Amino acid sequence: MINPNPTEPRDFVARRLDGAVESDAQFTFEARFYEKMPNRKIRCKLCPRQCIVDDKERGYCGVRENRGGTCYTLVHSRVCAAHIDPIEKKPLFHYLPGTTAFSIATAGCNVNCRFCQNYDVSQSRPEEIPADYISPHHAAEVALQYNCPTIAFTYGEPVVFAEYVMDTADAAHAAGVSSIVVSNGYIEHDSLTQAYGKVDAVKIDLKAFRESYYAKVVVGQLKPVLESLVTLRKMDKWTEIVYLVVPTLNDDDAGFRGLAAWIKTNLGADVPLHFTQFHPGYLLKNLPITPVPTLERAKAIADAEGLHYVYIGNVPGHPAQNTWCPHCRKLLVERVGFAASQMLIRKDSTCPWCRHAIPGIWHA
Repeated sequence: MINPNPTEPRDFVARRLDGAVESDAQFTFEARFYEKMPNRKIRCKLCPRQCIVDDKERGYCGVRENRGGTCYTLVHSRVCAAHIDPIEKKPLFHYLPGTTAFSIATAGCNVNCRFCQNYDVSQSRPEEIPADYISPHHAAEVALQYNCPTIAFTYGEPVVFAEYVMDTADAAHAAGVSSIVVSNGYIEHDSLTQAYGKVDAVKIDLKAFRESYYAKVVVGQLKPVLESLVTLRKMDKWTEIVYLVVPTLNDDDAGFRGLAAWIKTNLGADVPLHFTQFHPGYLLKNLPITPVPTLERAKAIADAEGLHYVYIGNVPGHPAQNTWCPHCRKLLVERVGFAASQMLIRKDSTCPWCRHAIPGIWHA
């Protein structure tokens, strides 16, 4: 069953359609981002790994397979998690606050973060986790049924199910439903412009501001993620950034300062930045929860660098979860947990007191 209660924890039990599991053929579509090579090899062009894959083999993500020289995605419409979540849980704070998103995922990921909260989805192959067929059109219908103005591609990594993202975003728009991706941003430029160009907002997890961290902790690269953020900015795509602060690994002041300065210079001072609290799990169970004073120090540094909207996440009740006008400092959006309890921004996206423009998508 789809879980309509956003307060219940996700258990990743698959949704059953008509009481039966669909055959694998239902989920297999030719991929859109690859090139054919001699001897029935293919080169995947989806992400910076650019995996060269032999016949009957798969790329790093485990969900794209070479069959006789043709690359197939094995996860189109193969949904292994489906829930109704507050948009603030993504987290997106400047995008339709107080609304819900029909949140869906497939198996697979193109990195392997040692702290991944959803590793049972992201690090599984499609055949290793229960899933069901939810077509793009049916996803849009479910969003309408549950009064969700948005479909969110989340939990796993939308990069690896880009074709499903594209088709579902098209179906959603036709039904009057928006779509967002919650992504690591580790994607090639052409894939990003084509796939994420179809969605309405993007949340990027910027894991750290050092290549060494990406190499050791993420099993990826920083540079392509920064390039993705710049590209999204040029596309005028609403984007928010989350930085998970992991004690002893990416919690130094120099890193916070460099990150904030880079964002201001390359993306602008109005891009929301969320510093979120780490909780031990997966392959990083030996580290403590991020101390709240560390998060507050990170926010203070980013504020001092001139960013206008810096938040603290995973700390319920903290005042830095609210949105304040950077001009008159009045409270604009009050949040309690994963809910927006008060939203005062005017229909024209301005502060009701000083009329300062507040960037974001505030009203449907």
